[in-house]
Amino acid sequence: MSKKRPGGESLPSAPSTATGPSPDHEVPAATPVPDPKRWWALAVIALAQLMVILDGTVVNIALPSAQRALGMSDADRQWVITAYTLAFGGLLLLGGRIADLVGRKRTFVIGLAGFAAASALGGAAAGPGMLFAARALQGAFAAVLAPSALSLLATTFTDPKERARAFGVYGALAGGGSAVGLIVGGLLTEYLNWRWSLYVNVPIALAALLGAPAFLRDRSGRRSGHLDVPGALLGCGGLVALVYGFGEAEPRGWSSPSVLTPLVAGAVLLAAFVWWQSRAASPLLPLRIVRDRVRAGSLATMGLATIGMFGVFLFLTYYLQVVLGYPPVRTGLAFVPISAGIVIGATQIAARLLPRTAPRTLMSSGMVLAAAGMVLLSSLTVHAQYVTHVLPALLLLGLGMGLTFMPVYATATAGVPAQDAGVASAVLNTVQQMGASLGTVLLNTIATSATGRYLHSHVRGPDADGATLDQGMVHGFSVAYRCSAGVLLLAALVAGLTVWHRTPKHAGHDAPA
Repeated sequence: MSKKRPGGESLPSAPSTATGPSPDHEVPAATPVPDPKRWWALAVIALAQLMVILDGTVVNIALPSAQRALGMSDADRQWVITAYTLAFGGLLLLGGRIADLVGRKRTFVIGLAGFAAASALGGAAAGPGMLFAARALQGAFAAVLAPSALSLLATTFTDPKERARAFGVYGALAGGGSAVGLIVGGLLTEYLNWRWSLYVNVPIALAALLGAPAFLRDRSGRRSGHLDVPGALLGCGGLVALVYGFGEAEPRGWSSPSVLTPLVAGAVLLAAFVWWQSRAASPLLPLRIVRDRVRAGSLATMGLATIGMFGVFLFLTYYLQVVLGYPPVRTGLAFVPISAGIVIGATQIAARLLPRTAPRTLMSSGMVLAAAGMVLLSSLTVHAQYVTHVLPALLLLGLGMGLTFMPVYATATAGVPAQDAGVASAVLNTVQQMGASLGTVLLNTIATSATGRYLHSHVRGPDADGATLDQGMVHGFSVAYRCSAGVLLLAALVAGLTVWHRTPKHAGHDAPA
């Protein structure tokens, strides 16, 4: 007799007495006794996740103030954002495997402490170089913290209903944290100063550090073995090269050697990484994790969703501040509906439906709702009203993302042996981070190009007036929003075609070490 994994792989009901279980077919142990402190553990994990996600956008609104205070040039200011995403996206796989080898609770605490220290360093920055270095350190410690947090969650909650609720909270934070970052960044910048957009991480990290020893329990996983150094160099080098290339595309143009060289190098390194992982004795990324069709479909859905979503924060921030003239706080508060929609969609709808509804139904429905929100945004004009034009779109986007993120997190981490939980979580975080970086760059390039074409065809004299510039900007945003809607519909199709199994009744069990 055999049992089925979510992706349809057969698992032997008992290990072979002659050879033992193969690496690709782990034998689940008996259902573990629920941890009595698991809900407190969720609170600690949620704090850490909020801090990491929030930090991706909290600096955005504070960036103009930081640029003036530290004397940054326009060409260098992007490194405040890029230094973080470069380190975070490039080191996630390495962080996930370290968590599996060293212990997830231990790396969680190290990541928290390091993130807090790097945030304090950035807040006290005396010049641009110090700020860039602090942001890179934040990204490096986030790459250790994020996979540890998600894998701890995946191995703590095994009951299907409780697991759905826990991942509902996590999915809400993953989707809504970016919008919350814009709100917090606006409040801190307007009422305190830009440095508090970094200092705010310190009390959050300290609160999580106080709770971690008392409430987190690391389930058994592999603690022997060694780190795949060639795999780490190839994988991390490839991801860093890709993120760097995408980050340089907007200021330099896609045909620039400074863009093409790292993109080609990144692709070559990642191809070599996949080849090496199929041969390494202790691979950084066991390929069995991504060969599972359901898990691969969930990862693809997450990547496409973040590609389509992250243009909203960039474009809508400029639309509200530049075109409609909103101050920073009002701009941040304008994003509250999308955060509220994500929380409701993830915790009140998806979490209640997932135990008895196929994940693909929730994912596809969510992406269709989000695409409808994008279509509404594509109809904005320079004279649009927030309540009648922007608000409905944000509510649809929030509900759609909440319905999608929650089942993606639950399904992509289901059925993974405990010794691989860290790296599986890192893969999901890597896909999300790379999707955000790629989406921001690609959609911004599309919007900028469309704006340029509009101005070229509508400006007769040497200069354009303010109204024409605003119209050109809004036209560019509209084109990018339509592209985003297409990407989200593609995500709905991918989820519907690949995620064909329900979440297992018991997921996240320990596998034998």
